[in-house]
Amino acid sequence: MYDPLTDSSPGQLANYPDSYWASSFSPTNYPGLQTDIHSDVVVIGGGYTGLSCALHLARQGVEVTLLEANRTGWGCSGRNGGFVLNGTGRLSYLQMQQKWGKQTANLLYRENRAAIDSVAELIEQGEVACDANPGGYLKIAHRAHLVDALKQQARFLQDEFGDPVSFITKERLASDYMQHAYAHGGLLFPYCFGVHPLKLADGYARMASNAGASLYQGNPVTGWQKQADKHVLLTPQAKVTANKVVIATNGYTPNKFHAGIDRRHFPVLSSVIVTEPLSEAQLSACGLKPGVMVMDTRALKYYYRLLPDGRLLFGGRGAIRGKDADKAVYKQRLLAALIDSFPALRHIQLSHFWSGWVSVSLDDYPRINQPEHDNSVYYAMGYCGSGVSFATRAGYRLAQMVTGSEPMPALPYFQSQLTKFPFSPFRRLGLSAFYHWGRLKDEWL
Repeated sequence: MYDPLTDSSPGQLANYPDSYWASSFSPTNYPGLQTDIHSDVVVIGGGYTGLSCALHLARQGVEVTLLEANRTGWGCSGRNGGFVLNGTGRLSYLQMQQKWGKQTANLLYRENRAAIDSVAELIEQGEVACDANPGGYLKIAHRAHLVDALKQQARFLQDEFGDPVSFITKERLASDYMQHAYAHGGLLFPYCFGVHPLKLADGYARMASNAGASLYQGNPVTGWQKQADKHVLLTPQAKVTANKVVIATNGYTPNKFHAGIDRRHFPVLSSVIVTEPLSEAQLSACGLKPGVMVMDTRALKYYYRLLPDGRLLFGGRGAIRGKDADKAVYKQRLLAALIDSFPALRHIQLSHFWSGWVSVSLDDYPRINQPEHDNSVYYAMGYCGSGVSFATRAGYRLAQMVTGSEPMPALPYFQSQLTKFPFSPFRRLGLSAFYHWGRLKDEWL
């Protein structure tokens, strides 16, 4: 599997992973670029961020070209669990308030809620058939002593932001949502919803193309030169000369791609299993409510949802290196965790297993900005695994930055650079230590 820390390129026109999403949908193909061209703006990356940016630029009449190394939605946009949530990175709103103050925390909350609304609006505008599935998001306490913290979080969100979150008791979880071995209480965020992520990416691509953006797949950027005030991007077949460049590759960004973002994020693998369709008896025994998405309070979180066709999607942390991503041990770990959570599914069979990269920032929140000393390059990175809605919004904000159509709001996303990782060659040693600590904490604390 492609590894951003060791491979110079994500490949060229590679097939989608053997995922449930790819097996249940055939995305639209776009041509490869074969001749040299000039474009006012070039967007690198055909995921949610890049496609949203290209769409919003095209809607403003900007000449925009999108280059995707493989296929639209090939990266994280086609591999995630399909959870449309508040994209806060890894910081809670209380932590945001403590870090930046009440006014900024309130603005961040509004921006993240607007991100969810942006996804819903684009789905409606483009009539995107992405199996949008309302039902809300449940954050569950996997230990009894964590229940009070969830209750406090609910009160904080309600009092500070007017959030419609509600606390769900252990008894109501069991009666109305799921028969889960470690669900001691939870928070229900009713405005969140699930999607088929690859269908969503395909819908964005179609909308961008229809709006006038030029989309090319199978064109990895293998070289980047600056000639006077122009950017020359080299691909295997052709080169593109541009006035401005948007980097929209997030967790799939290769090492030494651009000096302004190198060593400023850490790609981490997340893995997913999908079961065969559950029988009526299995559905009844585990009690999972259709439409609800779930994540727990572990240090090494598990996330899961019942899919529209009755399969169970279950995800969590995977291997540390790309070359180990497909090893059976990581699939078996997820299956063991699934069965531990839902003992009634101990005989369940799996249909799919795959992995994808998450971009983690050093200080746990993303950025939408420009590299220092280059006012014609833009980037959005560091989503920390909460990117379906945030990436869509990031593309919209990037388009605004490129055109200068309006000033950015006073949010930390736009006001500072991603922080460089110290001792970056040893990031994976640190990750290994964190995983060992996380498993210990989740098991005993």
